[in-house]
Amino acid sequence: MFDLLSSRLNETFRKLRSRGFINEKDIDETLREIRLALLEADVNFKVVKDFISNIRGKIEKTEITKSLTPSQQIIKIVHDELVELLGNTPQKVSYSSKPPTIFMLVGLQGSGKTSTAAKLAYFLKKQNKKTLLIAADIYRPAAIDQLKTLCEEISVPFFSLGPKTSPVEIARKGVSEASSGFYDAVILDTAGRLHIDKEMLDELLRIKQEVHPHYILLVVDAMTGQDAVNIASSFNEQVGIDGLIMTKLDGDARGGAALSVKSITGKPIYFASFGEKSNSLQIFYPDRIASRILGFGDVLTLVEKAEEVIDLEKAKQIEDKLKKQELTLEDFLSQIEDLRKMGPVNQIFEMLPGLDKLKSNDTRVDEKYFVRTQAIIQSMTPEERKNSNILNGNRRARIAQGSGVTIQDVNQLLKQFEQMRKIVKQFGKINRVPFGKKFFPFMK
Repeated sequence: MFDLLSSRLNETFRKLRSRGFINEKDIDETLREIRLALLEADVNFKVVKDFISNIRGKIEKTEITKSLTPSQQIIKIVHDELVELLGNTPQKVSYSSKPPTIFMLVGLQGSGKTSTAAKLAYFLKKQNKKTLLIAADIYRPAAIDQLKTLCEEISVPFFSLGPKTSPVEIARKGVSEASSGFYDAVILDTAGRLHIDKEMLDELLRIKQEVHPHYILLVVDAMTGQDAVNIASSFNEQVGIDGLIMTKLDGDARGGAALSVKSITGKPIYFASFGEKSNSLQIFYPDRIASRILGFGDVLTLVEKAEEVIDLEKAKQIEDKLKKQELTLEDFLSQIEDLRKMGPVNQIFEMLPGLDKLKSNDTRVDEKYFVRTQAIIQSMTPEERKNSNILNGNRRARIAQGSGVTIQDVNQLLKQFEQMRKIVKQFGKINRVPFGKKFFPFMK
């Protein structure tokens, strides 16, 4: 996410930090590089112009050149402006005093709207909101079946009247069903359409007039770049939207859409999707995204993800074992499983502050390492997992065959596991953890 922009800005700030004294020429050069980085990230040129102008004004106002820490102050100004650009504050959903709260999802064909509807339903379910998902897309083949399957996967109720009933009627009866069933929320999955298709847009207006949704959220693909901003503007003018849900943000190396849409449309991003899984939809936090762009990490989101999947009591037991150098391969397997439940590992490591230095050396996470490691440990007997010292040549050969890897792979894992236990014990005494390939063998 934002890899192109993040790497360019980090390189710019690295140069800035290397200068003890900063003059007007240095500031001009820094702002020029920031401007180019934003334009390369496909940020709207008007937004870039205003962004640079605001930064220059704040730099002049604070008299950066006379400061003892000019580079840090410039970075802080850029961070604050990025937060402002992204929407300043997260958009929290307010639920109607007279349930159900109605969410109407709109968007172009292929924007990921149906899968996003299911992700939003899962998000609301985690908030203990009884939610009904209404299939109002009667045009796309198998759209109703797709939504039904997704609802079954996340155990959320589903409503449909089939493909021969009008979307307006489906929406009306679905909301009525939710009201009588004492649901907290309703999600309307409408058909994808072209923003220039007047007939389809009129249908959205009829649905809007019939059920009076509390939130009309436009689902846009972040990877469409500047076109996402144009789409948002068009839908807002013709239908009226309250905000956006941005999908595939994890696959967008540039980030131009996320950085432009609030300034151009005046509509905030409510949620962002960072993957394919049902739990990948998150509240969009401008300050956290800005921190990740600048390489500061995102510890708060990391903690929230960890709390969702990690048993604190089990984690405390493993921590005690680490300190005593008693960690077993069974514990190691449990840790890997918990880590992978939190999402793609490369995303998890992007949230850790300081690891941008590893990325700058073209170091990346080898996801296959975790798959291979799980397969090797799962091919061991319970006794072998608890006591790796009994793993002789015959046992290692059997494990390699059972997990589909070579004996060298098994030997390498056991060696890395022993190194990790020793390193953690050694550095635990001085309360710091080293970053590097010895500690993270899954870094390529």
